[in-house]
Amino acid sequence: MQTEQPARAWWKEAAVYQIYPRSFCDSNGDGVGDLRGILQKLDYIQRLGVDAIWLNPVYRSPGVDNGYDISDYRAIDPLFGTMEDFDRLLAEVHRRGMRLVMDLVVNHTSDQHPWFIESRQSRHSPRRDWYIWRDGVDGGPPNNWGANFGGPAWTLDEATGQYYLHLFAPQQPDLNWENPSVRDAVFEMMDFWFQKGIDGFRMDVISLISKAGFADGPLRPDGLYGDPSPQCANGPRVHEYLREMNRRVLSRYDCLTVGENAGNTPELACRYAGFDAGELKMAFQFDLMDVDGGERDKWSACRCWKLADIKEVMTRWQTKLDGKAWNALFWENHDQPRSVSRFGNDSSEAMRARSAKMLATCLFLMQGTPFIYQGEELGLVNRLFDSLEEIDDVQTRGNCADRLAQGEPMEQVMAVVNYISREHARAPMPWKNAPNGGFTTGRPWIALNPNYPVLNAERQLADPDSVYNYYRALLALRKKSMALLYGHYALQMLDSEQVYAYARTLNGEEALVVCNFSDQDAACPLLRGRTAQPPALANYAGGPAGEVLRPWECAVYLK
Repeated sequence: MQTEQPARAWWKEAAVYQIYPRSFCDSNGDGVGDLRGILQKLDYIQRLGVDAIWLNPVYRSPGVDNGYDISDYRAIDPLFGTMEDFDRLLAEVHRRGMRLVMDLVVNHTSDQHPWFIESRQSRHSPRRDWYIWRDGVDGGPPNNWGANFGGPAWTLDEATGQYYLHLFAPQQPDLNWENPSVRDAVFEMMDFWFQKGIDGFRMDVISLISKAGFADGPLRPDGLYGDPSPQCANGPRVHEYLREMNRRVLSRYDCLTVGENAGNTPELACRYAGFDAGELKMAFQFDLMDVDGGERDKWSACRCWKLADIKEVMTRWQTKLDGKAWNALFWENHDQPRSVSRFGNDSSEAMRARSAKMLATCLFLMQGTPFIYQGEELGLVNRLFDSLEEIDDVQTRGNCADRLAQGEPMEQVMAVVNYISREHARAPMPWKNAPNGGFTTGRPWIALNPNYPVLNAERQLADPDSVYNYYRALLALRKKSMALLYGHYALQMLDSEQVYAYARTLNGEEALVVCNFSDQDAACPLLRGRTAQPPALANYAGGPAGEVLRPWECAVYLK
């Protein structure tokens, strides 16, 4: 048999830990997490077994969208510390053998960025065409587009009599990538951070940087505004821009790059992140996040998901990218609710822990790089909000305002919030059973989940059967097996409505992963002849007995 030699790379074999800085650890008691707080927890992160840290934005920002509205790309926001704090953090991450990935937000800036301040001074400003300005139509905006955070996607600048485009909040004007001076400035800024020693970028909404046109879009399901996606996502010059970025900056560094790509498909992913594409290393897909309508119709009444849909999505991505591009695997991030509450079972402590372990096993042993969001390794769950007054998130507040304006009852709006709002992921990390979970000695910027006395890091570190320690074992197992790192994926038990099972094979090595996505026992004939030997990993002591998986049970067998 001919031996297959996979093209190895550190970013393929790595696991990435995502940190939302303002909610991770507060070192100075002001209620907001900061860089020194992250520094204090590096041993915790290293012990987990991850290889890289992705920081959500820590650049100077007015904070309208918690750092995704940047006013200075080359400065650290005082809320998080100083550039000296960042340099020390970077050095300590590297000293521990890990890498640091920054967030790149270049579809838009803050309206307080000097570029935009100059752009809006007059129609003849030298930086006017650094942003997208248009005349109104019939006394209103240039078209019917709606913004992702609610309301219209255009705001009138009364001083100059034109509208500027903002696909997100009005304080986040879109840059005009058609202008080569914009691209020059962005690439110079990226090189500034690489020269400091960072190891890559996660690229925020990068598939939106090329706009195809500005005609009215098809009405969204709510009927309030038109959808800009057909003309803004994956536009005509986006690959040209990314190839230029790669040629001028990325190709000079051994870095990890991953794009947040709206409307991504396996075919598009091979264009953005194909091994020979000359653009990015990976591109996030959101099909998995849409099995319950969480992407295409997020703010309508909640819908249930089906395991068949999860199988279809992941099998399509695993098979179509195999040998062509690399998957980026995630259940959670700062824009998603907690996965245990969404895809597992948070009704009891036992079910919470088992389903958290099962979800991690199912996804993170597929071909691709795992991205673990802070607290996911503890199996954190959604909290219950009683009113919109408790919500800080601009996306949640803006979209709920649109729904209420349409006459939806508050009870229905809050049901959607409690299921899908990204506010769930932004609650501060619970470090221990202490005031404010040990996150801060002051008043936290948003409230912690009230369950922190029971569900916290200190307690899980001491419990060998905890979700945290299971994640450690899972990541260690993945690194020991070439089949789990680079092996080909093959779905098993296609028709089962309870069991997700797949094999990974490479050069005669095989891994079998079996996962029960239900509260009931599930038949699993694949276990025949396997249970005589203990599994390499399981979330029930001793692993499965016979050919049945218990509720939320998972197991991994190697041969």
